[in-house]
Amino acid sequence: MMKSLRILLTGANGLLGQYLISALDPTQTVVLATGLGSPRFKFPACEGFAYETLDITDAGQVREKVTAFRPDIIIHGAALTAPDACELDHDLCRRVNVEATRHLCEAAGHIDAFFIHLSTDFVFDGSSGPYREEDHPAPVNFYGQSKLDAEQVVRNSGCRWAIVRTVLVYGNTFGATRSHLISWVRDKVGKGERIRVVGDQLRTPTYAGDLAKGVLLVADKGTEGIFHISGREQMTPYDMAMATCEALGLDHTLMDKVDASVFSQPAQRPLRTGFIITKAERELGYQPMSFREGLARMLAGNDL
Repeated sequence: MMKSLRILLTGANGLLGQYLISALDPTQTVVLATGLGSPRFKFPACEGFAYETLDITDAGQVREKVTAFRPDIIIHGAALTAPDACELDHDLCRRVNVEATRHLCEAAGHIDAFFIHLSTDFVFDGSSGPYREEDHPAPVNFYGQSKLDAEQVVRNSGCRWAIVRTVLVYGNTFGATRSHLISWVRDKVGKGERIRVVGDQLRTPTYAGDLAKGVLLVADKGTEGIFHISGREQMTPYDMAMATCEALGLDHTLMDKVDASVFSQPAQRPLRTGFIITKAERELGYQPMSFREGLARMLAGNDL
């Protein structure tokens, strides 16, 4: 990473945000991490890192913060990512996922900052995954549509940009960051509770440490365009849950393998997504670890 690079990060309290903070070198970068409310992660005690509250849906706040800090790079990781919450409140979803992205892009263009936007496999319909960057998006729920609309905002913004799409991210979380599949299985089965896990959806699960490295490769190289950053292995949530039970010595017989159709969820999920990551490997030098390696790193509890 170029010395004295200035990076503004949104969504610093989230899973990716925490891993980005851990991966950034305070001797090489000046980082302004932002989020809603107080920081939920222990930020490095040095001059190179700072945390400030930022409501990204407030255009005035965004313009003021970006203009004052004048970052070379904005990494936009903040979003409303719960598909059901997005389906139930379209207005909130659009304000957080689309309009906030517009505010940040406009501010980035004003100071000529490189804008890196985090997106999702849910921009695809899941009929023919795994997907390449050039495949045609067709979301099946409002969350996916909002992220696709945000991508279009970025592409039309006129600023220098990159879009990083990812899939089913897992890793350690701190504070009030919401749980993910692996932490849910660990907590529920660890308590002896019976759970139902979907076995008919396919994804390429992504270790948060790999995603952070991929994002920073984009930042370091200044490479524009769309990149698919995920793991290589296509797995079902049930496969992931079984591997988690094996790694922790939990009773996998407490898990019932079910089809997604048994759940009554407001938002439809794409059936078969996952990514082909050859572009990121070729252009960025991105090399993710295997799922079991990422799982072991996470469960060891010392990767942040």
